[in-house]
Amino acid sequence: MSNKKLLLIEDDISLAELLIEYLSPEGYDITHAKNGEEGLLIALQRQDIDVILLDVMLPKMDGFEVLNRLRKTHFTPVLMLTAKGDDFDRIYGLEAGADDYLPKPFNHRELSARIKAIIRRTQTIQNESAPKVLSIDEIELTPSSRTVFCNGNELVLTGTEFSILHLLLLNVGELVSKTDISEKILGRKLEPYDRSIDMHVSNLRKKIAKESDQEKIKTVRGIGYMFMAS
Repeated sequence: MSNKKLLLIEDDISLAELLIEYLSPEGYDITHAKNGEEGLLIALQRQDIDVILLDVMLPKMDGFEVLNRLRKTHFTPVLMLTAKGDDFDRIYGLEAGADDYLPKPFNHRELSARIKAIIRRTQTIQNESAPKVLSIDEIELTPSSRTVFCNGNELVLTGTEFSILHLLLLNVGELVSKTDISEKILGRKLEPYDRSIDMHVSNLRKKIAKESDQEKIKTVRGIGYMFMAS
């Protein structure tokens, strides 16, 4: 976990100082941006950022606009800091390509756990026993390069979308529960009414649908998902 680069885009100086004080001893090299414009500029210029902590309410440019602009060219993992109980912010953020969200106020240990989970699932998969390439129907996924092609065209996925698809492909034709996805991919237990997984799968479906007319991911309502091979 040492030397991980973290970009904190947060206009609340007191909160930012607390987060830096808490996270720095855990091995994070933290860059702090005080508004959306500054944060976006750093995110676009830096290629070494491992995770972005992005507040929603920011001066000059709000967090949603930062995320929308960032996702046009960059897929750096983003953890959004949303208002407590604001479902709209959470859903909109996930639809826009956020990897996860955490409502304020939050426990610092929970934040640390979320960051570690994001880094863990976006690092190159190094399990030598796993296939070098997973090729199922028109989908081809390469874990080592974290690339996915559908009918020969590359799908540009966020780290979370990639990890979910990878898990589904490893269990093709079998039901993968939301509980398993939450614990293995998001790094936390599934909470009631948490729609994070649904939104990530919805985004994944839309990206596959642009390259294929076959519905590949089946929903088992209330339970989980299944990748269907022809």
